[in-house]
Amino acid sequence: MKRSIIFMPLFAATLAAIAIICLAQDNSQTKTSKKIQFPPPNLTSPVSLEQTMANRRSTRQFSDQPLTLEQIGQLAWAGQGITDPATGFRTAPSAGALYPIKLYFAKKEGLSVYNPLEHTLEEILSLDIRERLRAAALQQDPVASAPCCIIIAGSARKLAPKYGPKARRYMLLEAGHIAQNILLQATALKLASVPIGAFDIINVRKICRLPSNTEPLYIICVGYPAGQPAITTE
Repeated sequence: MKRSIIFMPLFAATLAAIAIICLAQDNSQTKTSKKIQFPPPNLTSPVSLEQTMANRRSTRQFSDQPLTLEQIGQLAWAGQGITDPATGFRTAPSAGALYPIKLYFAKKEGLSVYNPLEHTLEEILSLDIRERLRAAALQQDPVASAPCCIIIAGSARKLAPKYGPKARRYMLLEAGHIAQNILLQATALKLASVPIGAFDIINVRKICRLPSNTEPLYIICVGYPAGQPAITTE
């Protein structure tokens, strides 16, 4: 009887230790606090706005060449970058300047969220989720093949206190402004892109670990077009 009394606490303690180790291993693979500082955005371009609009096309086939830190930072800034530090105004208009949108970047290295105030990328997951995103996006291949997928996510709740039943409409309009900014910026950078609007909202929310009051609105796939020779950035 004494042996069983001694064994049970030891067994329970062993199980608890194993659970802690497994949880730590899982967190080490998926949750990090890595933060990447982007270089300042480029405010000049050899391509005019009119040329950029004329050249923009949806492209669904990408090469596997990764984007540079500068390119990703420029895309993030185009979508949600701050253009007036004094007021916090951004590149895309927002109802009441409340900014209910966040940008998430899915790459081979993992999933990160853009912080406009610091112009940084903060890692959420250190896992490549693009194949899972493709499955949630009705098996659309560009979501897995593009080196970078930008998930535009928003929270109508942030607008609701001021705009009531119009909150979600204004959030969707803002997502459209942001998406077009990103698509035009990709074109100016001589990158290919395609916006994806057909996907399972609940699954994408789970895959990207979005808060319960935040919904994915758009997925924009960006990369070099397939068949284009590799470009050196040095």
